[in-house]
Amino acid sequence: MEGELVAPPVLSTPDTHLFEDPTPASKTPRTDRLSDEDVSHVYEIERTAREIKAGGWKRVALQFPDSMLNDAPRVFEFLQKNLDDLPKSRSDVDTLHKDVQELDIAKQTSSKPKPPSRERLSILADTSYGACCVDEIAAEHVDADVVVHYGRSCLSPTARLPVIYVFTTHKLLLDPVVEAFEKAFPAKDTKIILMADITYSDHLPSVLERVASMGYQHVFAPSIINNPASPLPNRTIPPAIEAGEEKLADYHLFHISDPPPSLLLTLSSRLQSMYIYPTDTPQPKALEAQTSRLLRRRYATLTSLNTCPIFGILINTLSVKNYLPTIAAIQGQIAAAGKKSYTFVVGKVNAAKVANFSEIGGWVVIGCWESSLIESTEFFRPIITPFELSLALMSDEERVWTGEWNGDFSDIINNPIVPRTVAKGEEEENEEGDYDDEEDSAPPEFDLRTGRYISHSRPMRPSRAAQLESNTTSQIGKPASSALARRANGDLAMINGTASPGAEYLRSQRTWKGLGTDFEIAYDNDDEQRGAIVEQGRGGVARGYTVGDEGERR
Repeated sequence: MEGELVAPPVLSTPDTHLFEDPTPASKTPRTDRLSDEDVSHVYEIERTAREIKAGGWKRVALQFPDSMLNDAPRVFEFLQKNLDDLPKSRSDVDTLHKDVQELDIAKQTSSKPKPPSRERLSILADTSYGACCVDEIAAEHVDADVVVHYGRSCLSPTARLPVIYVFTTHKLLLDPVVEAFEKAFPAKDTKIILMADITYSDHLPSVLERVASMGYQHVFAPSIINNPASPLPNRTIPPAIEAGEEKLADYHLFHISDPPPSLLLTLSSRLQSMYIYPTDTPQPKALEAQTSRLLRRRYATLTSLNTCPIFGILINTLSVKNYLPTIAAIQGQIAAAGKKSYTFVVGKVNAAKVANFSEIGGWVVIGCWESSLIESTEFFRPIITPFELSLALMSDEERVWTGEWNGDFSDIINNPIVPRTVAKGEEEENEEGDYDDEEDSAPPEFDLRTGRYISHSRPMRPSRAAQLESNTTSQIGKPASSALARRANGDLAMINGTASPGAEYLRSQRTWKGLGTDFEIAYDNDDEQRGAIVEQGRGGVARGYTVGDEGERR
C-alpha cells in the first residue's frame, strides 16, 4: 500500500548540515581586527576588572554576541591580566591567608597543596535565547557569581545573578549627525529628546553640547537606567514631564542608529514625531519614522485571533524577572475568556519549532520587551505580545485601538485586563434562574478573515447544564472527575463536562504520538507477541559511534 512506513522516521540532523549555524548573521559584521588599545577601550577592561574586584566575585561569565566572538579570547586575556595586576581586596587577603594555612597543613600531611584562589573567567559563546538578554541559565552551568554582558542590551532586570554591562561603544562622526539634526528641526525653539542606541550613548553629551551652541535650548538627552517600564524605555524623562507640567507627546525625538521594532513602535506611539539617523549607510540622512503601516498590520494580526480557541504561551526567557507571574496572569486572562492555553519552552524561536503544534491557533511570546515582537511571514500561526493579547481577548464592542503600543509585560501584572466572557445582563438573568446554555444566548462570532461563523471560539467556557451537574456532584460529596471522556465520532472530547480542544485534537487528528509509534511491527504469528532480539547497541560520543567490539565508526 502506498504511503506505508517501512522504517521509523529520521529525526537526526543530516551529515551535510551538522555544522550549519541557524543564527542569522549580524547586521553589521566587523571584519577588521582591533588593536590592543581599542580592545581595552571598547570592552572597558579596566572598569570591568575594578567592578569584579569590588564585588568580590571569583567565578565570572563573559557573555558575547555572535558578532563579537572573534574578540573574546583577547578580552579574556586582557581582563585576566588586569585582575591579576589589581591590588588584593580585604576578602582576597583573608582567602589568601586561609590558603597559606591549608598549604602548611598539606606540607605536613604530604598531600597535594591547593593553589591560591583567583578569578576564574568563562566565555559564554552561545546564548539560550536572545543576545540582548543576560543568559543566566548558561552562567549557572559554570557556577558563575556574576555575568559580564557585552554589546547592546535590553536591560531587562535579571532574576538571580548580578550583571556588569559593557555596551562596547561604537565610533560616530559628529559633524554629519549635527547637520542632520539641524535639517530635521529648523526651528530652534522645538522641544526635542536626543536619544541613541545604547552602543552610541557615549556620544550624546558631545552632540548635545554642539546643538546647544547652535541655539537649541529645549533639547534633553536622557540617561540610561534599568527600567523597561519607563515612558522612554530604559531612559530618564525630562523633569518637566516627571513633574506633570508637560506631556511626552509635546516632544519630538531624534534617535541615533536604527532602533529595534519594539522600541520603534513604543516611541512613535508616545511622541509627536520621531526622526532616525542611521549609522550603517555611507551618507546617512535623518528620516521621519513611519509606523502606521506596521501598527495596522499588528492590529490586523491581533483581531484575527479574536476567535482563536487555543493559544500557545511561548516562553522565550528564563532570566527576566517576573516572567513566572506574567505566565500565570496570561493563563488567567485566557481562561477568563473561555479559551484554552498551553505553555511551551523551545529555546530560540523559529518557524520549524512552532509549526510542530498545528492545533495552536495563535502564539503569545513571553520574553524581554525587545524580543517579544516577532515579525515574520514564515510562521504557520500568528505570534503576538502580551499587550496585544489583552486586546485580542476583548470583544469588538470593548476593543479600542488608540495606536499606543507597549512591549513591556510588567503592565500585565500591575494592571491586568480581564476580558468579559458573559454580558452583565446575561449574568443577572442566569442568576435569577434562567439556565439556558450560554452558547445559545451569546452573540455570534465571525472570523474576520473568512467571514465564517465560529461555533467553538470559547471551548473552555462550561455550559450551564455542566455547571449544575458539577455543583450537584460536589454537594453529594463526590469529587469532580478529571479523567478524559472519549465520545463517539462527531462529538468533542470532554473533561469535567467541558469540551477540551487539545484532547479532541489528540484523539482525532494527532498522528505523531512519539518515537516509533507510527512504525507497526509485523509478527510472524499474530497470536504470539514475541519480543525483539537483544543486540549490542552503539557506544561513544555523538560525533562518531562505534558498533559492538568491531570498532567500526558510524
